This record gives sequence, structure tokens and C-alpha cells, in this order.
Amino acid sequence: MPKYTRVDDALHEYLVAHRTPDDPLLDELRRETRRVLQDRAGMQISAEEGTFLALLVGALGAKNVVEVGTFTGYSSLCMAKALPPGGKILCCDVSEDFTAIARRFWQKAGVADRIELRLGPALDTLRAMPKSPPVDFAFIDADKENYAAYYEELVPRLRTGGLIAIDNVLWSGQVIKPEDQSENTRAIRAVNEHVAADRRVQSVMLGVADGLTLARKL
Repeated sequence: MPKYTRVDDALHEYLVAHRTPDDPLLDELRRETRRVLQDRAGMQISAEEGTFLALLVGALGAKNVVEVGTFTGYSSLCMAKALPPGGKILCCDVSEDFTAIARRFWQKAGVADRIELRLGPALDTLRAMPKSPPVDFAFIDADKENYAAYYEELVPRLRTGGLIAIDNVLWSGQVIKPEDQSENTRAIRAVNEHVAADRRVQSVMLGVADGLTLARKL
């Protein structure tokens, strides 16, 4: 038997159907993102990735979460609903327009009090963060050229046993095509090599959506 199964559209539909059903509000947010942003809606994470992030946050009992790249708020909404009492998410983004949709849906879901949105360059926000309390879980899904810098700001702030999740690490398969020397592809390759070699963490790259790396601080 092969060591992995290729996922075509039909198998992906099967995969998505066989998980805990989404809150109807998540489906509404996906539709609203497509309606308002059209082609740019592809920046939103997949439904199954949202479920996976919520599962990780819940399994960790994470109370201090950081998200780098919020877009219209789908991933943060998934994670916020999985937080224990007193849990908080710090969301970093630069777009007032995209996050206006996020704010609206956070309010509708009743989780706005769990989320702090800081608009501005994420590196500035991360560098201003104190080392305590430590971060339990972090999700990186923003401008690719700064992925490695975001990772380096987050690792020292992560508690022992805490997780960082890095999205788009397969970059539609472009990471293994040497002829692709675009800035984003080179940045993704660089952070992939960096995390794999980082002895401060235990890491694994998973074939979830467009590729997701999990790094657990040792």
C-alpha cells in the first residue's frame, strides 16, 4: 500500500463531510467572504483546517493564543470558540477592511470579548509582546516573506509544550520546483528548512490543506 493517499476533489468532499459539522455562522462567514472579496476569498483557510485548529487549541487547553494574519476572521473564530474560560486570542493584521468583516462575525458569535485585534505590522506587535504570560498556541498565516521572522519572535514567547502552526508550507507544490524562484516561494522554502533544523522544537509537516507545519517547543 502507498504511504499516502492523493486527495482529488471527490475525496476532499468526503474528507470535509466526515468531521464535526461547522457552526452555521462559520458557513455564513465563508459565504460572506466570497461575496465581498470574490477571488481574494482564496486567502481564507479551508473548513477542515479551521476544525483542526480548533481541535488543537481545545486539546492544549490553550488560554493565550496569537494569530499572525487574520483576514476575515475564520481561523480566529474557530479558535476562539475552542478556548477555555478566560482564554484570549491576540490577532495581528494590517487590513481594516478585511478585519471589519472579522469583527462583525466575532460579535455575532459572541466571542468578541476573547479577541484582541491589533492593526499594524505584525512584527512590531510581536516584538512589543512581553515574555510573560507565555504563548500556548500560535498560528502564522500572513505575508510569506516575514514567516521566518514571525517564527523567531514567537518561539521565545512559547511555553514549553506549546505549539506553533505555520500555514501554506507546501505553497501549492511550488516548494519542490527549483525553477520557481519567486520571493514568496523562496521564503516558504527558507522557513521550512529553518524549522526542520531548529533543535528548540519538535516539528512535523502535514498535508492538511496547503500544508501545515506544527512545531512543539521542547
